[in-house]
Amino acid sequence: MKKFSSIVLALFIGFCLLVATDHKAYGYVDPGTGMLALQSVASMAAAAGYFMRRRIKALFTRKDSVETSKGPERVVLPVRVTRDDSANAA
Repeated sequence: MKKFSSIVLALFIGFCLLVATDHKAYGYVDPGTGMLALQSVASMAAAAGYFMRRRIKALFTRKDSVETSKGPERVVLPVRVTRDDSANAA
């Protein structure tokens, strides 16, 4: 099994070297292609920043403390409302 894995690894490295070596290119790449790729990366970064703007803003802002100079902050809790016949209330 150890010999098999070393043979597979050698074949993989050989394939990577074959792909990575230079070959004569018989094609034309437009100079604007690089700018298109840069624009794509920049637009993805801008979209990620837009969707994560609250988290980014939280990094640069401080949270107010619970206690202020006037006293502790008041918390309002929801109250269950019962429906009664308010038409007869005077």
